Amino acid sequence: MSHITPDAEQATGFPPLRVGVIGLGFAGSTHLDAFTALPGATVVALAGKEPERLAELGSSRRVPHLYADWEDLVARDDLDVVSIGVPNDLHHPIAMAALNSGKHVFCEKPLAINGELAAQMVEAARRNNRVLEVAYNHRRRADVQYLRGYLDEKPLGSVYHTRASWLRRSGIPGLGSWFTSKATAGGGPLIDLGSHVLDIALYLLDEPRAISVSAVGHSELGRAGRGGGNHRVSGGAAGLDFDVEDFTSALIRFDNGSSMQLEASWASYSKANEDIEVELLGSVGGARLHVDNYATSGTLTLYADVAGAPSIVSPDVRVPSGHHKAVIAEFIAAVQSNDHAGHHGEFALHRSRIVDAIYQSILESREVAIV
Repeated sequence: MSHITPDAEQATGFPPLRVGVIGLGFAGSTHLDAFTALPGATVVALAGKEPERLAELGSSRRVPHLYADWEDLVARDDLDVVSIGVPNDLHHPIAMAALNSGKHVFCEKPLAINGELAAQMVEAARRNNRVLEVAYNHRRRADVQYLRGYLDEKPLGSVYHTRASWLRRSGIPGLGSWFTSKATAGGGPLIDLGSHVLDIALYLLDEPRAISVSAVGHSELGRAGRGGGNHRVSGGAAGLDFDVEDFTSALIRFDNGSSMQLEASWASYSKANEDIEVELLGSVGGARLHVDNYATSGTLTLYADVAGAPSIVSPDVRVPSGHHKAVIAEFIAAVQSNDHAGHHGEFALHRSRIVDAIYQSILESREVAIV
């Protein structure tokens, strides 16, 4: 996969892409605001099922064409881009319709609820030579970008093991909603949070290929109606739609001989708040990204030996918000380029294959090979 880091001003050399956004929740409105803020695009259509929210966003963001049904938006023949910010099970049908009608697609992660559907989306992007990009926005954090640059200039030697985790104390999103139904979400915190830190780690490691996984999963709190924070459900598990995990731990083996421990949790009786971490253990150095409760500074630590003595360095990197805007700017640059190779969703498909294998390993209580 090529890495495009566009200067937003380059977009002024092209006519603005005409964009239709589908989804009115956090993901959809975040996509809407990012596309609206960038000079290379103009949002001309918005779709969603909540009439009042649709009208409010359409008015406040000055979107001229509003639709209750996504099919009507995708049917427009004047759109260059369809942006998807809806529940996971809708990613595949919307993307397939958009790609097969000649539109580029920006999709909220995950690519689809499973690897088979994700592969169909990638094949459609290749067949139609359209860009298919996924909102793995956390790799655009300033600290992740700093670390990527550091690794390019000062390699850690052979990185033999990585630890990657996103752990919450009490943060199951919408107990009893689409988030906690396997049919609509595809899974629990692994596909929701774990896929983000998996993406960060693979990005930093230069994309090794996963060959096998061995995993465990638990759902002790969610099925009991606990762990939802502000979305707690009283009365225990009676009538609660919760058939996903609330904790996952997996060992992933890669084709270069290295390994990764991946953990994701929506809820556990552990440290309060929220921890995001990626730690790389190399033969001549190490690096740790640790984001405690969405901290915006003090998140990086670099380890090495200097003149035979241990060295610990903490770079002063500030992390502004706006990661979705950065990844959408990259998407716009990819669409405007003459060569779309490497931008058909291949890297996101690799993540989907890993997630699939982890869920299979949990279900079958064995190590699973990734073909």
